[in-house]
Amino acid sequence: MGVGILPEKAATERQPQQRRSRSVGQLWEIVPIVFGIIWLIVAFYPVLYMFMTSLRPLADFFTDVPWLPPTHPTLSNYGDILANDFGLYFANTAFVTVISVLLIVVVSLFASYSISRIRNGFTQGVFSLFLVGLAIPLQATIIPIYAMITNLHLYDTLFALILPSVAFGIPLSVLVLVTYIRDIPKELHESMLLDGASHFRILRSLVMPLSRPAIITVVIYETIQVWNGFLFPLVLTQSASVRVLPLALWSFQGQYTTNVPAILAAVFLSATPIILLYIFGRRQLLGGLVAGFSK
Repeated sequence: MGVGILPEKAATERQPQQRRSRSVGQLWEIVPIVFGIIWLIVAFYPVLYMFMTSLRPLADFFTDVPWLPPTHPTLSNYGDILANDFGLYFANTAFVTVISVLLIVVVSLFASYSISRIRNGFTQGVFSLFLVGLAIPLQATIIPIYAMITNLHLYDTLFALILPSVAFGIPLSVLVLVTYIRDIPKELHESMLLDGASHFRILRSLVMPLSRPAIITVVIYETIQVWNGFLFPLVLTQSASVRVLPLALWSFQGQYTTNVPAILAAVFLSATPIILLYIFGRRQLLGGLVAGFSK
């Protein structure tokens, strides 16, 4: 009888230990969630603060509690900003960004496909040249770029911003796309070649659909870079008719020196497209950034 009781006693003693183990495991599962919520609050609060402050009248800005919603919300700050040619600056920025990103994606996609699938000395030399471009700081080239743009008679035009933006956006885009395209099985590429498909058809029907995460990554990253670019507009333009948002925010800061809510209204309007782009493309962005780098 004594021998038969021992297993039951041992099982009874193990039950509290198993419950404690499950409790510890559940606690460690909760910890990342808590830290994630804290990080979300820390990261999102500046956007929320910017939006709430942009809705405050100037008089309430000095009396309201900063981290609470406005007492008397108003859209007058947005009206003042829109009345000062904000729509023109927004349209100029959108034009430069769309054309620049489109050219970057097209050129980088063709170059990346050639480097990944046409393996010879020329394509590898071109790839090495693109990698060298990553090491060239933008600030070190601003004087030669200014001279070239002036000689091309493009100074003080929107195209003066597009050309250097494309040139500096291509190297990193090629690196991301080459890394992703190389992971596409070669058997698919070779089978289409045997079926008589041209390289352009392979690029359109095979590479582009399978490289969608990497392409979206390039689009989001380069959109942010071009949209927020400040040095090129500062050096290569001077007229208000070709002013883009980064320079416009700078001028608004001087115009609305004491009107902080109006300045934050302009900042919020200029940042909204980038925030929405990241929200809708964040999964593809993360997939494109990590794809291929594990090998």
